[in-house]
Amino acid sequence: MNDATYPVQSALISDMVFSPDLLVSYISQVMTLLPGDVVLTGTPEGVGKLQVGDRVRIEIEGIGSLENAVTTRPNLKPLNSESPKASPSL
Repeated sequence: MNDATYPVQSALISDMVFSPDLLVSYISQVMTLLPGDVVLTGTPEGVGKLQVGDRVRIEIEGIGSLENAVTTRPNLKPLNSESPKASPSL
Protein backbone atom coordinates (compact mmCIF):
# COMPACT_ATOMS: atom_id res chain seq x y z
CA MET A 1 0.00 0.00 0.00
CA ASN A 2 1.29 3.46 -0.89
CA ASP A 3 4.58 2.11 -2.26
CA ALA A 4 5.45 0.22 0.95
CA THR A 5 8.39 -2.12 0.45
CA TYR A 6 6.64 -4.88 2.42
CA PRO A 7 3.08 -6.24 1.98
CA VAL A 8 0.46 -5.06 4.46
CA GLN A 9 -1.32 -8.36 3.88
CA SER A 10 -0.04 -11.59 2.43
CA ALA A 11 -1.40 -15.14 2.32
CA LEU A 12 -0.92 -18.43 0.51
CA ILE A 13 -3.53 -20.17 -1.61
CA SER A 14 -3.27 -23.11 0.78
CA ASP A 15 -4.59 -20.82 3.55
CA MET A 16 -7.88 -20.24 1.70
CA VAL A 17 -11.08 -21.79 3.07
CA PHE A 18 -12.18 -22.79 -0.46
CA SER A 19 -9.74 -23.61 -3.26
CA PRO A 20 -9.67 -21.37 -6.36
CA ASP A 21 -10.90 -24.21 -8.61
CA LEU A 22 -13.90 -24.81 -6.33
CA LEU A 23 -14.70 -21.07 -6.30
CA VAL A 24 -14.50 -20.78 -10.10
CA SER A 25 -16.64 -23.89 -10.50
CA TYR A 26 -19.29 -22.54 -8.13
CA ILE A 27 -19.34 -19.03 -9.64
CA SER A 28 -19.53 -20.50 -13.16
CA GLN A 29 -22.81 -22.17 -12.23
CA VAL A 30 -24.33 -18.74 -11.57
CA MET A 31 -22.67 -16.51 -14.17
CA THR A 32 -20.32 -16.62 -17.14
CA LEU A 33 -16.72 -15.79 -16.33
CA LEU A 34 -14.79 -14.16 -19.15
CA PRO A 35 -11.04 -13.73 -19.69
CA GLY A 36 -9.86 -10.85 -17.53
CA ASP A 37 -12.58 -11.27 -14.87
CA VAL A 38 -11.28 -10.97 -11.33
CA VAL A 39 -12.71 -13.07 -8.49
CA LEU A 40 -12.25 -11.33 -5.14
CA THR A 41 -12.15 -13.84 -2.31
CA GLY A 42 -11.86 -11.73 0.81
CA THR A 43 -8.93 -10.58 2.85
CA PRO A 44 -6.32 -12.27 5.00
CA GLU A 45 -5.38 -11.10 8.48
CA GLY A 46 -3.94 -7.60 8.75
CA VAL A 47 -6.72 -5.50 7.24
CA GLY A 48 -6.66 -1.84 8.20
CA LYS A 49 -8.50 1.38 7.43
CA LEU A 50 -8.08 2.94 4.02
CA GLN A 51 -8.05 6.71 3.52
CA VAL A 52 -8.91 8.76 0.45
CA GLY A 53 -5.72 9.04 -1.59
CA ASP A 54 -4.28 5.69 -0.49
CA ARG A 55 -3.08 3.48 -3.32
CA VAL A 56 -3.73 -0.24 -3.03
CA ARG A 57 -1.82 -2.76 -5.13
CA ILE A 58 -2.60 -6.44 -5.38
CA GLU A 59 -0.06 -8.77 -6.89
CA ILE A 60 -0.19 -12.37 -7.98
CA GLU A 61 3.24 -13.87 -8.42
CA GLY A 62 3.85 -14.88 -12.01
CA ILE A 63 0.76 -13.02 -13.29
CA GLY A 64 1.11 -9.34 -12.46
CA SER A 65 -0.29 -6.58 -10.31
CA LEU A 66 -3.28 -4.24 -10.23
CA GLU A 67 -3.24 -0.83 -8.51
CA ASN A 68 -6.18 1.43 -7.61
CA ALA A 69 -6.48 4.71 -5.73
CA VAL A 70 -9.03 5.14 -2.94
CA THR A 71 -11.49 7.91 -3.82
CA THR A 72 -14.74 9.26 -2.43
CA ARG A 73 -17.97 7.89 -3.80
CA PRO A 74 -19.65 10.36 -6.16
CA ASN A 75 -23.19 11.49 -5.40
CA LEU A 76 -25.25 9.69 -8.01
CA LYS A 77 -28.67 10.86 -9.09
CA PRO A 78 -31.38 8.38 -10.09
CA LEU A 79 -31.79 7.89 -13.84
CA ASN A 80 -35.37 9.15 -13.63
CA SER A 81 -35.55 11.98 -11.10
CA GLU A 82 -39.31 12.35 -11.49
CA SER A 83 -41.47 10.72 -8.87
CA PRO A 84 -43.49 7.77 -10.15
CA LYS A 85 -46.97 8.70 -11.35
CA ALA A 86 -49.95 6.97 -9.81
CA SER A 87 -51.48 4.28 -11.98
CA PRO A 88 -55.07 4.88 -12.97
CA SER A 89 -57.46 2.57 -11.17
CA LEU A 90 -59.31 0.08 -13.31
